[in-house]
Parts: sequence; structure tokens; C-alpha cells
Amino acid sequence: MRLYLTALNPTDAVLDGFLPAAASLGLPTTVLTDRPGEWPAGVRVARCEVRDPAAVVAAAAPTRPVALLSNSDHLQEATAIAARKLGLPGKDPDAARLCKDKAAARRAIAAAGLDLVRTLTVDPGAAPEVPTGMFPAVVKPREGVASEDAYLVADHAELVARVAEIRVRRPDVALVVEEYLSGELRTFETLGDGTELASLGGWRTGLGPPPTFTEESLDWSPPAELARTQLRARLDALGVGFGACHTEYVVSDDQVRLIEVNYRLIGDRMDLILADLFGVPLFEYVIRLHLGEPLAALGLPDTVDRHARVEYVCADRSGRLVAAPGPLDTVHGDVRLSCHPLREVGRTAEHTGTNRDYLAVLHGIGPDEGTVRQSLAALRGDLQWTIVE
Repeated sequence: MRLYLTALNPTDAVLDGFLPAAASLGLPTTVLTDRPGEWPAGVRVARCEVRDPAAVVAAAAPTRPVALLSNSDHLQEATAIAARKLGLPGKDPDAARLCKDKAAARRAIAAAGLDLVRTLTVDPGAAPEVPTGMFPAVVKPREGVASEDAYLVADHAELVARVAEIRVRRPDVALVVEEYLSGELRTFETLGDGTELASLGGWRTGLGPPPTFTEESLDWSPPAELARTQLRARLDALGVGFGACHTEYVVSDDQVRLIEVNYRLIGDRMDLILADLFGVPLFEYVIRLHLGEPLAALGLPDTVDRHARVEYVCADRSGRLVAAPGPLDTVHGDVRLSCHPLREVGRTAEHTGTNRDYLAVLHGIGPDEGTVRQSLAALRGDLQWTIVE
């Protein structure tokens, strides 16, 4: 009996979430990765071309695996195909592909008659040809992640400039240009067993200034019933229903408009914070679904009677981080507070306008939003990060 995780580089979700969860369930685990040298000692890894389903099958099959899963955006489809070939519970490969391909996801939602977002694909080497009426618009990689190389553009001249800039870094990547969906950014977190889908709730997201889309804060804010119903219809159209899924959306005139669907747990340590907020072994739950257990067996709570807020400390310039607080867990009145460093002191990094700029994540969990905000503000006021250009 062995659990296999496919991954690229080490992440907090794997190191602090899935591996301890697997150990709690008594499952020996192997991480399949094409970058074994990047993983810490003590983690059992095996070299594998993890983007190739046949290679994943060949690596896992000899030990009769009991489960195969991934939390990587880049590996969902390959992992789903491999799990199916191994006869293991897993995601629908077509759904995993649709979620990854932003243009294909838009087409599937439109074909279901649920929403029409004007979207154009710009192939590598092609010039962007976008009607004037589509602006303002967003340009981003068709299969991108983490708001990397995603920009708001006001007109055709800005679009051409951004496309040229992105292609310096990613010459062979297809891009999408889509109409800008205005509104408050929110998230919808779900777990499913392939038959039933449970809503865990969601977050209200605060973004940094345009033209980039850096997430700077999140407040616990589950969607209303009407939004949940519309969100589920859109996930059904994509075939989403197994394991964890993180969906981003806005609401305009009482209509849900999807930003994107990430067929995995929410990232940037939000998954660990979500488990803390619920007080449940969330990563164990995801593994148990991949072991074939029904959703009803997990015992998910119906509601949460606490509030959580997360704040990311972002670098505002390129340079070397020369001073920063270490890890911190404390209590301020009725609020539990935490500071987790995301960039080590001494590291030099370019400013990107994405979550690559995160220096630390702060979060608080307490009885209500006002109390949590006050406690987080007090904590942040006592901490300092210094970058030297």
C-alpha cells in the first residue's frame, strides 16, 4: 500500500499538508517529481517525467498504489489520466484539461448557456487582433497560474506592449485576451467524491493596484445560496466534481462570472489556514477521497462560527531582503495570530507584481471580522521587513 503524489518543486501544501496527513493515515508516500534534487532530505522522492501519464503509471504500478493525486496546476490532467489507467479514483481528465485551458473553459461555459465572456486566443508569434469594444481587457497565458503575466490593458497599444513583454519571458506560450470582469473578487472552495459536491465556503479577496492582480488580503466570506447554485452549475459544465477545487469569480447584476477554476486546493498557504479555520484534517480528507471514500464519510462541518483574515506582506521593489521577522504564533485577546515567512533573509528577487513578491503571510482567526482586523493590524505594526536595492 503506497500513496503517490506528483509534484514539481516542494510546496507548503505537500510538505506541511499532504505528507503529514498521509503519515497520520498510515500511508507510506512517494513523491514523483522531475526535480528530485530540490526536495528536502527525509522526503521519499522518485525521478519521473510527471507531465507524461505513461511515465507516472510506470513509476507507480509496480508497488500497487492505493491512491495517486497532485496539487499542482500543471499536473492535474496527466495525474488524472495515470490514475484512470491504474484503476484508481481520480479526476476526469477532460475536466482537468478544461480547467487548465482558460480559453477551452470559457467555451464550455458558453456552450452550456451559462455565461459568455468575450475571449480571444493569441498563438505564439501571432499579433493580437482585438476589437476596440473589448477594452478594457485582461491578457494572460492561456494555461497560466498565480496571476503570473496577467495584466489589465486599457487599449490596443497597451495590449501590444504587454504581449511583447510577456513573449520575452514566454515566447512559446499561447495567450488569451478576454473582457475585464469588474466586481469584487471572491473564491469558492469545494470537495467532491465524483457524485456529491460539498461547499466549504469561500473568501473575499483584496487585490493590489492594477495593472497586475496581486492578491494582498482575503477575508472569510462564504457565497450566498444564489451564487452557490450558479457556481455549481458552472463547475458541472466543466465536469468538476472530484477532490478539491478552488474557483475564482465575481458577481455582476446577481450573475456569477467565473475568473478561473483551479482544480486543486487553494494555494499560498490558504489551504493550511482553511484547515485551521475549520478545525479539520483537510489534507486527510482529500487523500481519503482519492482512496475512494464517499464524501459523507468525512463529516465536514456545515458552518464555521469564526472569522479568518489573511494578509500578504508584499515586496514593493526589487532587491535583497536583509531583515524580516521569523515564524510567529501568538494570541491577542480572542484572536489567534500567525506570521509565516515566505522569503528567506538574504535572498535577492525581482519585483514581479505577482505572488512571487510575497515576503510573509499573516493570518488571524477570531470571533468576528472587526476583532480579527484590529488584532492583525496590531501584529503587523510591530513587524518590519527591509529590502535593499
